Amino acid sequence: MFTEKIEKDRERAAARTGGKAKGKDDGLTPEQRRERDGKALQEKQAKKAAGAGGSAGAGTGDANKAKK
Repeated sequence: MFTEKIEKDRERAAARTGGKAKGKDDGLTPEQRRERDGKALQEKQAKKAAGAGGSAGAGTGDANKAKK
């Protein structure tokens, strides 16, 4: 009887989240995940740098040092 309640609760929770379990169930090893995330971060930084290409000293923090 108690297990039936737990199963119903789990079904309700799955319905609320759309059936997606949040977690690391992407089939990757921790090393593969680090590589994937590292590549994504590098791409993001490259895109940000390309967007700020015309700005002198953008994102370096030099402006804050000069004010002090």
